Amino acid sequence: MSKKTKVLVFIIIIIAIGFFSVRYYVYHGGQRDIQSEETAFTVTSSSIVAEFTSNTEASNKKYLEKPVAISGTVTSVNAAGVILDNTVNCIFATANPAVKVNQKVIVKGRVVGFDDLFGELKLDQCNLSTNK
Repeated sequence: MSKKTKVLVFIIIIIAIGFFSVRYYVYHGGQRDIQSEETAFTVTSSSIVAEFTSNTEASNKKYLEKPVAISGTVTSVNAAGVILDNTVNCIFATANPAVKVNQKVIVKGRVVGFDDLFGELKLDQCNLSTNK
C-alpha cells in the first residue's frame, strides 16, 4: 500500500470516528435528569399560562428549558401523561397510574414550549412532585 493510500484510509477512519462520536452525543449524551435538578419556579397552571398568553417572548426567556413545579387540577389522563386545568400538557418520564381526574397535584417537569393556537403549555420529563 502506498503512503497516499495509508494517509487517505487514516483520514477516513478519523472522520468516521468523529461522525459517530458526535452522533452518539446528540442522541444520548445531552439528556438531563430534570427530577434531580433544583426547581427554578413554582407556579400555578393558571398563572404560568397567563404569563405566556400576555407575553410569549418574555415567558420563553424566563421558563423555556427550565425545571418548574406547576400545581393544578388534573382534567385529563392518558397513557403518556396528564393535562392540568385544560391548559398544561405534562408528558411523564415514566407512566403513573395513580393520577386520577379532578385530583389536585404538583407536577415537576421541563418547559418545552407554548402552543398559542391552543393556549396550551407543554412540559416533558414530568413526574409528580414529592413536595406537596
